[in-house]
Amino acid sequence: MYVVKEVSKEKQIIEKHKKTGDESISMHFSIPDCQEHYDEDNGTSYTKFNIHFNGNFHCCLRYKQLLALHEKIKNTKFMHSELLPTFPPKKLFPLTLSQLESRRLALERYIQFLGQDPNISKSDFMKNFFLRAQIESASVSHESTTLDVYLMNNFHIALECNTTDYSSKVLQNTCQQINVPNQYLQYFSLFFMRRESENEVVLVRKLLDFESPFISKQSYEDCQIVIRKSYFDPCYDSILMQDKISLNLLFIQTVSDIEHNWIITTPAIKEKLNQLQERGNKKEYLEMAKNLPSYDCIKFTNAIVDYPAEGSIATVIIGNRELRLRTLQKNKIQETKFIVTRIKCWRISTIHNKDFDQNYELSMEYLMNKNNLKWVTIVSEHAIIISVCLQNLIDELIQQKNKTRTYDSNQQQQQHVKHDTTVYFRNATQSVHNDAFEGIGDDDL
Repeated sequence: MYVVKEVSKEKQIIEKHKKTGDESISMHFSIPDCQEHYDEDNGTSYTKFNIHFNGNFHCCLRYKQLLALHEKIKNTKFMHSELLPTFPPKKLFPLTLSQLESRRLALERYIQFLGQDPNISKSDFMKNFFLRAQIESASVSHESTTLDVYLMNNFHIALECNTTDYSSKVLQNTCQQINVPNQYLQYFSLFFMRRESENEVVLVRKLLDFESPFISKQSYEDCQIVIRKSYFDPCYDSILMQDKISLNLLFIQTVSDIEHNWIITTPAIKEKLNQLQERGNKKEYLEMAKNLPSYDCIKFTNAIVDYPAEGSIATVIIGNRELRLRTLQKNKIQETKFIVTRIKCWRISTIHNKDFDQNYELSMEYLMNKNNLKWVTIVSEHAIIISVCLQNLIDELIQQKNKTRTYDSNQQQQQHVKHDTTVYFRNATQSVHNDAFEGIGDDDL
Protein backbone atom coordinates (compact mmCIF):
# COMPACT_ATOMS: atom_id res chain seq x y z
CA MET A 1 0.00 0.00 0.00
CA TYR A 2 1.33 3.43 -0.91
CA VAL A 3 0.53 6.76 0.72
CA VAL A 4 0.87 9.68 -1.72
CA LYS A 5 1.38 13.29 -0.69
CA GLU A 6 2.22 16.41 -2.70
CA VAL A 7 5.66 17.77 -1.87
CA SER A 8 6.07 20.95 -3.92
CA LYS A 9 4.70 22.99 -6.80
CA GLU A 10 6.56 25.91 -8.34
CA LYS A 11 5.84 28.45 -11.05
CA GLN A 12 6.79 27.08 -14.46
CA ILE A 13 7.73 29.39 -17.33
CA ILE A 14 7.74 28.22 -20.91
CA GLU A 15 10.02 30.72 -22.57
CA LYS A 16 11.31 29.61 -25.91
CA HIS A 17 10.29 27.50 -28.90
CA LYS A 18 12.68 26.14 -31.47
CA LYS A 19 11.49 24.92 -34.86
CA THR A 20 13.21 22.11 -36.76
CA GLY A 21 12.56 18.72 -38.31
CA ASP A 22 9.79 17.41 -40.53
CA GLU A 23 7.29 15.75 -38.18
CA SER A 24 5.43 17.58 -35.46
CA ILE A 25 5.21 16.57 -31.83
CA SER A 26 4.16 20.05 -30.62
CA MET A 27 4.96 19.18 -27.03
CA HIS A 28 6.27 20.82 -23.90
CA PHE A 29 7.84 18.70 -21.18
CA SER A 30 7.63 19.86 -17.58
CA ILE A 31 7.90 18.53 -14.03
CA PRO A 32 5.72 20.90 -11.99
CA ASP A 33 5.78 18.84 -8.80
CA CYS A 34 6.65 15.52 -7.21
CA GLN A 35 5.13 12.96 -4.87
CA GLU A 36 6.46 11.16 -1.83
CA HIS A 37 5.50 7.48 -1.74
CA TYR A 38 5.67 5.29 1.32
CA ASP A 39 5.81 1.53 0.97
CA GLU A 40 4.27 0.05 4.12
CA ASP A 41 5.47 -3.43 3.19
CA ASN A 42 9.15 -2.61 3.70
CA GLY A 43 8.93 0.72 5.52
CA THR A 44 10.78 2.74 2.90
CA SER A 45 9.86 5.98 1.17
CA TYR A 46 10.86 7.35 -2.21
CA THR A 47 10.03 10.24 -4.51
CA LYS A 48 8.33 10.18 -7.88
CA PHE A 49 8.30 13.13 -10.27
CA ASN A 50 5.12 14.09 -12.12
CA ILE A 51 5.82 14.45 -15.84
CA HIS A 52 3.51 16.78 -17.78
CA PHE A 53 3.17 17.16 -21.55
CA ASN A 54 1.65 20.43 -22.77
CA GLY A 55 0.47 21.27 -19.27
CA ASN A 56 -1.27 17.90 -18.71
CA PHE A 57 -0.21 15.09 -16.39
CA HIS A 58 1.24 12.13 -18.28
CA CYS A 59 3.13 9.88 -15.88
CA CYS A 60 4.98 9.62 -12.59
CA LEU A 61 8.62 8.47 -12.64
CA ARG A 62 11.38 7.78 -10.15
CA TYR A 63 14.83 9.30 -10.46
CA LYS A 64 16.35 5.93 -11.37
CA GLN A 65 13.90 5.52 -14.28
CA LEU A 66 14.91 8.86 -15.76
CA LEU A 67 18.55 7.95 -15.19
CA ALA A 68 17.99 4.73 -17.18
CA LEU A 69 16.55 6.84 -20.01
CA HIS A 70 19.64 9.05 -19.89
CA GLU A 71 21.93 6.02 -20.13
CA LYS A 72 19.91 4.70 -23.07
CA ILE A 73 20.24 8.02 -24.92
CA LYS A 74 24.00 8.13 -24.27
CA ASN A 75 24.37 4.77 -25.97
CA THR A 76 22.46 5.68 -29.12
CA LYS A 77 24.44 6.12 -32.31
CA PHE A 78 22.85 9.43 -33.29
CA MET A 79 23.56 11.21 -29.99
CA HIS A 80 27.03 12.25 -28.83
CA SER A 81 27.10 12.00 -25.06
CA GLU A 82 29.12 15.21 -24.74
CA LEU A 83 26.18 17.13 -26.23
CA LEU A 84 23.80 16.01 -23.51
CA PRO A 85 23.26 18.30 -20.53
CA THR A 86 24.50 17.14 -17.16
CA PHE A 87 22.15 14.66 -15.57
CA PRO A 88 21.47 15.40 -11.87
CA PRO A 89 23.96 13.33 -9.84
CA LYS A 90 23.05 10.61 -7.39
CA LYS A 91 23.08 11.37 -3.67
CA LEU A 92 24.27 9.00 -0.95
CA PHE A 93 21.91 10.36 1.70
CA PRO A 94 18.21 11.27 1.67
CA LEU A 95 17.53 14.62 0.04
CA THR A 96 16.43 17.66 1.97
CA LEU A 97 13.43 19.60 0.64
CA SER A 98 15.80 22.13 -0.88
CA GLN A 99 17.87 19.43 -2.57
CA LEU A 100 14.71 17.74 -3.80
CA GLU A 101 13.52 20.98 -5.38
CA SER A 102 16.91 21.46 -7.04
CA ARG A 103 16.73 17.93 -8.44
CA ARG A 104 13.20 18.55 -9.77
CA LEU A 105 14.33 21.69 -11.59
CA ALA A 106 17.43 19.94 -12.97
CA LEU A 107 15.36 16.99 -14.21
CA GLU A 108 12.88 19.35 -15.81
CA ARG A 109 15.65 21.18 -17.66
CA TYR A 110 17.01 17.83 -18.79
CA ILE A 111 13.78 16.47 -20.27
CA GLN A 112 13.06 19.84 -21.88
CA PHE A 113 16.40 19.50 -23.64
CA LEU A 114 15.32 16.07 -24.88
CA GLY A 115 12.25 17.67 -26.40
CA GLN A 116 14.42 20.13 -28.32
CA ASP A 117 16.39 17.50 -30.20
CA PRO A 118 14.30 16.00 -33.03
CA ASN A 119 16.50 12.91 -33.24
CA ILE A 120 15.64 12.12 -29.63
CA SER A 121 12.08 13.42 -29.36
CA LYS A 122 10.90 11.56 -32.47
CA SER A 123 12.76 8.34 -31.73
CA ASP A 124 10.90 5.11 -31.11
CA PHE A 125 12.63 4.50 -27.80
CA MET A 126 11.46 7.89 -26.45
CA LYS A 127 7.90 7.19 -27.55
CA ASN A 128 8.00 3.70 -26.09
CA PHE A 129 9.62 4.89 -22.85
CA PHE A 130 6.96 7.49 -22.08
CA LEU A 131 4.14 5.25 -23.30
CA ARG A 132 5.30 2.50 -20.93
CA ALA A 133 5.65 5.10 -18.17
CA GLN A 134 2.04 6.17 -18.67
CA ILE A 135 0.87 2.56 -18.65
CA GLU A 136 2.82 1.84 -15.46
CA SER A 137 1.63 5.03 -13.75
CA ALA A 138 -1.99 4.21 -14.57
CA SER A 139 -1.56 0.53 -13.58
CA VAL A 140 -3.25 -0.57 -16.79
CA SER A 141 -2.77 -4.07 -18.17
CA HIS A 142 -2.59 -4.88 -21.87
CA GLU A 143 -5.98 -6.13 -23.00
CA SER A 144 -8.61 -5.66 -25.68
CA THR A 145 -11.11 -2.85 -25.26
CA THR A 146 -13.57 -0.69 -27.13
CA LEU A 147 -12.75 2.98 -27.53
CA ASP A 148 -15.30 5.56 -28.63
CA VAL A 149 -14.08 7.88 -31.40
CA TYR A 150 -16.38 10.55 -32.79
CA LEU A 151 -16.71 12.48 -36.00
CA MET A 152 -17.53 16.17 -35.73
CA ASN A 153 -21.22 15.45 -36.38
CA ASN A 154 -21.24 13.30 -33.21
CA PHE A 155 -21.28 10.08 -35.24
CA HIS A 156 -19.96 7.36 -32.98
CA ILE A 157 -17.28 4.84 -33.96
CA ALA A 158 -16.89 1.91 -31.54
CA LEU A 159 -13.24 1.08 -32.19
CA GLU A 160 -11.80 -2.27 -31.22
CA CYS A 161 -8.26 -1.70 -29.92
CA ASN A 162 -5.94 -2.44 -27.03
CA THR A 163 -5.71 -0.46 -23.82
CA THR A 164 -2.02 0.22 -24.48
CA ASP A 165 -2.23 1.26 -28.15
CA TYR A 166 -0.58 4.62 -28.87
CA SER A 167 -2.38 7.48 -30.61
CA SER A 168 -1.20 7.04 -34.19
CA LYS A 169 -2.17 3.36 -34.12
CA VAL A 170 -5.64 4.27 -32.84
CA LEU A 171 -5.89 6.92 -35.56
CA GLN A 172 -4.83 4.42 -38.21
CA ASN A 173 -7.39 1.88 -37.01
CA THR A 174 -10.08 4.55 -36.96
CA CYS A 175 -9.31 5.62 -40.52
CA GLN A 176 -9.25 2.01 -41.68
CA GLN A 177 -12.66 1.40 -40.15
CA ILE A 178 -14.18 4.34 -42.06
CA ASN A 179 -12.12 3.55 -45.21
CA VAL A 180 -9.79 6.56 -45.31
CA PRO A 181 -6.81 5.62 -47.57
CA ASN A 182 -3.44 5.41 -45.81
CA GLN A 183 -1.92 8.27 -47.84
CA TYR A 184 -4.38 10.67 -46.22
CA LEU A 185 -3.62 9.73 -42.61
CA GLN A 186 -1.02 12.51 -42.29
CA TYR A 187 -3.75 15.14 -42.64
CA PHE A 188 -5.78 13.95 -39.63
CA SER A 189 -5.24 13.70 -35.89
CA LEU A 190 -7.14 12.72 -32.77
CA PHE A 191 -8.20 15.45 -30.35
CA PHE A 192 -9.89 15.72 -27.01
CA MET A 193 -12.99 17.87 -27.42
CA ARG A 194 -15.46 18.94 -24.77
CA ARG A 195 -19.08 19.68 -25.66
CA GLU A 196 -20.12 22.33 -23.17
CA SER A 197 -23.57 22.80 -24.67
CA GLU A 198 -25.45 22.05 -27.85
CA ASN A 199 -23.94 25.11 -29.51
CA GLU A 200 -20.54 25.24 -27.79
CA VAL A 201 -17.55 22.93 -28.13
CA VAL A 202 -14.00 23.34 -26.87
CA LEU A 203 -10.91 21.83 -28.47
CA VAL A 204 -8.93 20.75 -25.41
CA ARG A 205 -5.76 19.32 -26.96
CA LYS A 206 -4.27 17.05 -29.57
CA LEU A 207 -3.37 13.49 -28.60
CA LEU A 208 0.32 12.65 -28.93
CA ASP A 209 2.10 9.43 -29.83
CA PHE A 210 3.62 9.37 -26.34
CA GLU A 211 0.26 8.39 -24.90
CA SER A 212 -2.46 5.80 -24.96
CA PRO A 213 -5.84 7.36 -25.85
CA PHE A 214 -7.58 4.77 -23.67
CA ILE A 215 -5.53 5.74 -20.60
CA SER A 216 -5.61 9.49 -21.24
CA LYS A 217 -9.38 9.39 -21.70
CA GLN A 218 -9.71 8.38 -18.05
CA SER A 219 -8.52 11.87 -17.10
CA TYR A 220 -10.90 13.49 -19.58
CA GLU A 221 -14.23 11.93 -18.68
CA ASP A 222 -16.11 15.02 -19.89
CA CYS A 223 -14.37 14.93 -23.29
CA GLN A 224 -14.85 13.01 -26.50
CA ILE A 225 -12.03 11.74 -28.70
CA VAL A 226 -12.71 13.24 -32.12
CA ILE A 227 -10.99 12.99 -35.47
CA ARG A 228 -10.26 16.31 -37.19
CA LYS A 229 -7.89 17.56 -39.84
CA SER A 230 -4.55 18.56 -38.33
CA TYR A 231 -3.59 21.61 -40.39
CA PHE A 232 -4.62 25.23 -40.89
CA ASP A 233 -3.62 25.95 -44.49
CA PRO A 234 -6.68 25.37 -46.75
CA CYS A 235 -4.41 24.52 -49.70
CA TYR A 236 -4.33 20.95 -48.35
CA ASP A 237 -8.11 20.70 -48.69
CA SER A 238 -7.79 20.13 -52.42
CA ILE A 239 -5.84 16.94 -51.68
CA LEU A 240 -8.46 15.58 -49.29
CA MET A 241 -11.26 16.48 -51.70
CA GLN A 242 -9.87 13.95 -54.19
CA ASP A 243 -10.98 11.11 -51.93
CA LYS A 244 -14.66 10.53 -51.20
CA ILE A 245 -14.25 9.58 -47.52
CA SER A 246 -11.71 12.31 -46.74
CA LEU A 247 -13.96 14.80 -48.47
CA ASN A 248 -16.82 13.68 -46.26
CA LEU A 249 -14.74 14.15 -43.09
CA LEU A 250 -13.74 17.62 -44.26
CA PHE A 251 -17.36 18.46 -45.05
CA ILE A 252 -18.63 17.19 -41.68
CA GLN A 253 -16.02 19.24 -39.82
CA THR A 254 -16.82 22.40 -41.77
CA VAL A 255 -20.57 22.02 -41.16
CA SER A 256 -19.86 21.55 -37.45
CA ASP A 257 -17.56 24.59 -37.30
CA ILE A 258 -20.26 26.73 -38.89
CA GLU A 259 -22.93 25.40 -36.54
CA HIS A 260 -20.74 26.20 -33.53
CA ASN A 261 -19.84 29.67 -34.86
CA TRP A 262 -16.18 28.88 -35.35
CA ILE A 263 -16.78 29.94 -38.94
CA ILE A 264 -18.87 33.11 -39.10
CA THR A 265 -21.32 33.55 -41.98
CA THR A 266 -23.90 36.10 -43.06
CA PRO A 267 -27.58 35.04 -43.19
CA ALA A 268 -27.48 35.11 -47.01
CA ILE A 269 -24.39 32.89 -47.24
CA LYS A 270 -25.73 30.58 -44.53
CA GLU A 271 -28.90 30.10 -46.59
CA LYS A 272 -26.87 29.21 -49.70
CA LEU A 273 -24.74 26.80 -47.68
CA ASN A 274 -27.85 25.14 -46.29
CA GLN A 275 -29.19 24.66 -49.81
CA LEU A 276 -25.91 23.07 -50.94
CA GLN A 277 -25.92 20.83 -47.87
CA GLU A 278 -29.49 19.69 -48.54
CA ARG A 279 -28.57 18.85 -52.14
CA GLY A 280 -25.43 17.00 -51.05
CA ASN A 281 -23.10 19.30 -53.00
CA LYS A 282 -20.19 18.86 -50.62
CA LYS A 283 -17.43 20.25 -52.86
CA GLU A 284 -19.43 23.37 -53.70
CA TYR A 285 -20.24 23.77 -50.01
CA LEU A 286 -16.55 23.63 -49.09
CA GLU A 287 -15.48 25.99 -51.89
CA MET A 288 -18.00 28.58 -50.64
CA ALA A 289 -17.00 28.07 -47.00
CA LYS A 290 -13.30 28.45 -47.85
CA ASN A 291 -13.98 32.05 -48.89
CA LEU A 292 -15.21 32.97 -45.41
CA PRO A 293 -12.63 34.90 -43.32
CA SER A 294 -12.85 32.55 -40.34
CA TYR A 295 -12.57 29.32 -42.32
CA ASP A 296 -10.09 26.89 -40.74
CA CYS A 297 -10.08 28.84 -37.48
CA ILE A 298 -10.24 27.44 -33.94
CA LYS A 299 -12.14 29.29 -31.22
CA PHE A 300 -11.32 29.48 -27.51
CA THR A 301 -13.68 31.29 -25.15
CA ASN A 302 -13.45 32.87 -21.68
CA ALA A 303 -9.96 34.33 -21.93
CA ILE A 304 -8.96 37.43 -19.97
CA VAL A 305 -6.93 39.95 -22.02
CA ASP A 306 -5.38 43.36 -21.51
CA TYR A 307 -6.15 44.63 -25.03
CA PRO A 308 -7.95 46.74 -26.07
CA ALA A 309 -8.77 47.25 -22.37
CA GLU A 310 -7.34 45.74 -19.20
CA GLY A 311 -9.39 42.82 -17.84
CA SER A 312 -11.51 42.31 -20.96
CA ILE A 313 -13.25 38.95 -21.39
CA ALA A 314 -12.38 37.69 -24.86
CA THR A 315 -12.89 34.93 -27.35
CA VAL A 316 -9.59 33.95 -28.97
CA ILE A 317 -9.80 32.91 -32.62
CA ILE A 318 -6.71 31.54 -34.33
CA GLY A 319 -6.32 30.63 -37.99
CA ASN A 320 -6.05 32.23 -41.42
CA ARG A 321 -2.57 33.48 -40.41
CA GLU A 322 -4.10 35.58 -37.64
CA LEU A 323 -4.80 35.57 -33.93
CA ARG A 324 -7.96 37.53 -33.19
CA LEU A 325 -9.46 38.80 -29.94
CA ARG A 326 -13.21 39.28 -29.88
CA THR A 327 -14.25 41.44 -26.90
CA LEU A 328 -17.30 43.39 -25.75
CA GLN A 329 -16.50 47.10 -25.67
CA LYS A 330 -19.23 49.66 -24.83
CA ASN A 331 -21.98 47.14 -25.60
CA LYS A 332 -20.46 46.38 -29.01
CA ILE A 333 -18.46 43.39 -30.18
CA GLN A 334 -14.98 44.51 -31.16
CA GLU A 335 -12.56 42.24 -33.01
CA THR A 336 -8.84 42.95 -32.99
CA LYS A 337 -6.62 41.14 -35.49
CA PHE A 338 -2.99 40.23 -34.83
CA ILE A 339 -1.25 39.01 -37.99
CA VAL A 340 1.14 36.18 -37.11
CA THR A 341 4.00 37.67 -39.13
CA ARG A 342 3.77 40.81 -36.94
CA ILE A 343 4.24 38.86 -33.71
CA LYS A 344 7.90 39.28 -32.89
CA CYS A 345 7.93 36.79 -30.01
CA TRP A 346 5.77 35.29 -27.27
CA ARG A 347 6.06 33.49 -23.99
CA ILE A 348 3.89 31.37 -21.72
CA SER A 349 4.01 31.37 -17.95
CA THR A 350 2.10 29.47 -15.31
CA ILE A 351 0.08 31.60 -12.93
CA HIS A 352 -1.34 30.78 -9.50
CA ASN A 353 -4.09 33.25 -8.69
CA LYS A 354 -7.19 32.32 -6.71
CA ASP A 355 -9.18 34.95 -8.62
CA PHE A 356 -8.69 33.13 -11.95
CA ASP A 357 -9.74 29.67 -13.08
CA GLN A 358 -7.20 29.92 -15.90
CA ASN A 359 -3.74 28.53 -15.21
CA TYR A 360 -1.63 29.95 -18.02
CA GLU A 361 -0.72 33.32 -19.44
CA LEU A 362 0.37 33.87 -23.03
CA SER A 363 2.13 37.18 -23.67
CA MET A 364 3.06 38.22 -27.19
CA GLU A 365 5.10 41.17 -28.41
CA TYR A 366 3.30 42.65 -31.40
CA LEU A 367 4.39 45.24 -33.96
CA MET A 368 1.51 47.72 -33.80
CA ASN A 369 3.12 50.13 -36.24
CA LYS A 370 6.60 51.19 -37.26
CA ASN A 371 8.95 51.16 -34.25
CA ASN A 372 6.06 50.45 -31.86
CA LEU A 373 6.15 47.02 -30.22
CA LYS A 374 3.55 46.28 -27.57
CA TRP A 375 3.05 43.33 -25.24
CA VAL A 376 -0.46 41.83 -25.28
CA THR A 377 -1.42 39.28 -22.62
CA ILE A 378 -3.97 36.45 -22.81
CA VAL A 379 -4.84 34.55 -19.62
CA SER A 380 -6.53 31.26 -20.48
CA GLU A 381 -6.62 27.61 -19.52
CA HIS A 382 -6.05 27.01 -23.24
CA ALA A 383 -2.89 29.13 -23.49
CA ILE A 384 -0.63 26.18 -24.33
CA ILE A 385 -2.79 24.85 -27.15
CA ILE A 386 -3.16 28.43 -28.44
CA SER A 387 0.63 28.67 -28.45
CA VAL A 388 0.95 25.34 -30.26
CA CYS A 389 -1.62 26.48 -32.85
CA LEU A 390 0.28 29.74 -33.26
CA GLN A 391 3.52 27.89 -33.90
CA ASN A 392 1.80 25.53 -36.35
CA LEU A 393 0.46 28.52 -38.29
CA ILE A 394 3.96 29.94 -38.52
CA ASP A 395 5.45 26.58 -39.52
CA GLU A 396 2.94 26.18 -42.36
CA LEU A 397 3.61 29.74 -43.52
CA ILE A 398 7.36 29.12 -43.63
CA GLN A 399 6.84 25.82 -45.45
CA GLN A 400 4.76 27.52 -48.11
CA LYS A 401 7.42 30.19 -48.59
CA ASN A 402 10.10 27.53 -48.91
CA LYS A 403 8.04 25.57 -51.43
CA THR A 404 7.48 28.71 -53.46
CA ARG A 405 11.21 29.27 -53.67
CA THR A 406 11.82 25.68 -54.74
CA TYR A 407 9.01 24.84 -57.14
CA ASP A 408 7.09 26.69 -59.80
CA SER A 409 3.34 26.85 -59.33
CA ASN A 410 2.57 23.78 -61.48
CA GLN A 411 5.14 21.61 -59.71
CA GLN A 412 3.92 22.81 -56.35
CA GLN A 413 0.34 21.84 -57.15
CA GLN A 414 1.39 18.38 -58.28
CA GLN A 415 3.88 17.65 -55.53
CA HIS A 416 2.11 19.30 -52.60
CA VAL A 417 2.68 17.06 -49.58
CA LYS A 418 2.14 18.10 -45.99
CA HIS A 419 5.13 17.95 -43.62
CA ASP A 420 4.62 19.12 -40.07
CA THR A 421 7.40 20.87 -38.24
CA THR A 422 8.22 20.67 -34.60
CA VAL A 423 7.35 23.01 -31.77
CA TYR A 424 9.81 23.15 -28.91
CA PHE A 425 9.70 24.89 -25.54
CA ARG A 426 12.39 25.47 -23.00
CA ASN A 427 13.04 27.52 -19.90
CA ALA A 428 15.18 30.55 -20.70
CA THR A 429 15.41 34.27 -20.10
CA GLN A 430 14.26 35.00 -23.64
CA SER A 431 10.88 34.56 -25.28
CA VAL A 432 9.75 32.49 -28.26
CA HIS A 433 11.05 34.16 -31.41
CA ASN A 434 8.91 34.08 -34.53
CA ASP A 435 10.89 32.92 -37.56
CA ALA A 436 8.23 34.41 -39.83
CA PHE A 437 8.33 37.89 -38.23
CA GLU A 438 8.42 40.69 -40.80
CA GLY A 439 9.32 44.32 -40.14
CA ILE A 440 6.93 46.86 -41.60
CA GLY A 441 6.54 50.53 -42.20
CA ASP A 442 3.59 52.80 -41.55
CA ASP A 443 2.46 52.49 -45.17
CA ASP A 444 1.94 48.75 -44.67
CA LEU A 445 -0.61 49.18 -41.90
